[in-house]
Amino acid sequence: MAARYLRLPIDHTLQGEEVNTLLRRHLHLSGTVLRRVKWLDDGITVDGDRVTVRYRVQEGQVLCVRLTDPTPTSGTVPAPGPLDIVWEDEDVVVVNKAPGILVHPSHGHFCDTLGNFLMYHYQQTGQECDFHPVHRLDKGTSGLLVVAKHPHAQEQLKQQLHTPQFRRMYLAVCDGQPPAPSGTVDVPIGMVEGCWTARRVCPQGQPARTHYQVLSTWEGRSLVQLTLDTGRTHQIRVHMAHLGCPLTGDFLYGVEQPDRISRPALHSHQLSFSHPITGEPLAFTQPLPEDMAALLPPSCEVLL
Repeated sequence: MAARYLRLPIDHTLQGEEVNTLLRRHLHLSGTVLRRVKWLDDGITVDGDRVTVRYRVQEGQVLCVRLTDPTPTSGTVPAPGPLDIVWEDEDVVVVNKAPGILVHPSHGHFCDTLGNFLMYHYQQTGQECDFHPVHRLDKGTSGLLVVAKHPHAQEQLKQQLHTPQFRRMYLAVCDGQPPAPSGTVDVPIGMVEGCWTARRVCPQGQPARTHYQVLSTWEGRSLVQLTLDTGRTHQIRVHMAHLGCPLTGDFLYGVEQPDRISRPALHSHQLSFSHPITGEPLAFTQPLPEDMAALLPPSCEVLL
């Protein structure tokens, strides 16, 4: 299995610096990540020799730190399954999640989730990676999702969440129309008493803010573009229902419509973030899947 290492050549400006300083300030590793690797034989090395974090480097040497865990700790077992990889490198993988698939293993779903499928992919391609999710999509939601391959990448990407560096744009088909062509829903969301799955708008809930723009309307439905400032469970579904236009097919907050679509009509359409190692800006777009596209009239060809 191929492990992932990060290397730092030492020039005259870094002469005499402690390894601990270089790992934190120049390679931006956190204390949590360092604690995971410092005990490994090849966790932190200089010119191939194991060193402690107190070692002081010399010009011409190469500092190397291991990023991937030699033994997976997430407990996610490899299992074959549908996996649509949009983009991949040594640190992250961007996938187009199919509707009906859970992201994380949970009770009753130990080997049929996106995490299982990714672990199988890593195993089959000889990658020494573990499942390190950065954000999530509901089971019924389709579209773009980024997953880290090691703890350092996961931490760096999670720091970007809900900042201009990390942007997610969704498309939804709604029953009815929002009250204005565009706007912001800024109302808190909390749990429904006695139901661990459902959420509701309530003053005691967590702050939640959703921006929307209506792209098209027809026969009592709307195609809406949405972006989030927060990431509450079911946020888009709850906020659109709060506006009086629940997602088409939303059995929990609207009306179940199996003859039209078997899930809430929500798709993660665009995703952009800065690469966790290089800082390079990355942006991806995924068109509407067939079941959502079928809800649109022929005249609405935008974003297909």
